[in-house]
Amino acid sequence: MILPIVAYGDPVLRKEAEPITKDYPNLEALIENMKETMYGAFGVGLAAPQIGLPIRLFLVDTSPFAEDDSFTAEEQKELENFKRVFINAQIIEEEGDEWAFNEGCLSIPDVREDVFRQPKIKIEYLDENFKSHTETFDGLIARVIQHEYDHIEGILFTDKLSTFKKRLIKGKLSNISKGKIKVDYRMRFPAQKRKR
Repeated sequence: MILPIVAYGDPVLRKEAEPITKDYPNLEALIENMKETMYGAFGVGLAAPQIGLPIRLFLVDTSPFAEDDSFTAEEQKELENFKRVFINAQIIEEEGDEWAFNEGCLSIPDVREDVFRQPKIKIEYLDENFKSHTETFDGLIARVIQHEYDHIEGILFTDKLSTFKKRLIKGKLSNISKGKIKVDYRMRFPAQKRKR
């Protein structure tokens, strides 16, 4: 089931998400719905806060980047095959010289800006079977993970922009929060009353 993506301005995007346990209600169905939602919006990642749930869960699928010719054949293959579920993730290390990459976000449609991040991370997480992993990632995969990880920490990519850039996009962000935007996927805007 495709779920509405929460738009910029909703308080859930600013909450530090809570860890979950194996018996979280309907977790398997939730993960499937999140995948369907992410693919339906042509995303490469989706975090639970983006569908209104303040829990430490996000998905990453970098395969759309595999078609980019600026990557080597080896990098393209790695991107093509990288699909993960991250539960209760904790980044334990970030290293290297920061590099810029143009980022966007399904919760902030039509806003894309260069964001600086460190190229290498070490992360502890549980997969969808609650098996524990500690892994190191770098390059674009690390960046997508960092972006989604920020969501479970209550941080948006726009927070990482300079004061000047923030001023330039202020009007766009205001319009997004008011629902004054056209998108080709389901969204829920803060101005809309939540249906119970």
